[in-house]
Amino acid sequence: MDALRYDERVAVARLRALLELLPTALDRRLADAGIGSFEFTLLEALHEAELRRLRLTALAARTNATLPRLSRVVTGLERKGLVTRAACEEDGRATNAVLTDAGEAVYSEAAPLYERAVRETILDGLDGDGVQQLAGISFAILDKLDPDRRLAVSAPGGEAVDRASQNTSASRDDSECAADPAAT
Repeated sequence: MDALRYDERVAVARLRALLELLPTALDRRLADAGIGSFEFTLLEALHEAELRRLRLTALAARTNATLPRLSRVVTGLERKGLVTRAACEEDGRATNAVLTDAGEAVYSEAAPLYERAVRETILDGLDGDGVQQLAGISFAILDKLDPDRRLAVSAPGGEAVDRASQNTSASRDDSECAADPAAT
């Protein structure tokens, strides 16, 4: 295997720095709302879901999280009164995360903070072509890291993909819950 060229080392070093700095920068900008960027992503997924609820496995896919990480964050949001857990009525083995009214209020307060932070931190200075290049490069890396597309990633055409909501071999085929997008 050939050693990395200088330009390759620089590209990887910049990517690693971005991955290290970006979550902290977004978290700082959301501090006034009392949540971090991953918590925002979780609240946003529940806000957009029918009945403001999702099966935990679907929520993990939508937020690109492992179930253990998701469970820890949901527990923290439960303590804040922003989310509750509820058994799935159609499948007692499944658990749903449900956005509370307090969670909806925090989401509504945080959404403009998040959008401003993303624009100022990531998108400002990129024209349409730059945004497309960022999306393409991100997808090329994600495609290698998650070839089975278990996580919600961007498809090459730019449309959001949520493997938990598709009837593919990567989907669960056990009993469906009305809160699970696969059941809708």
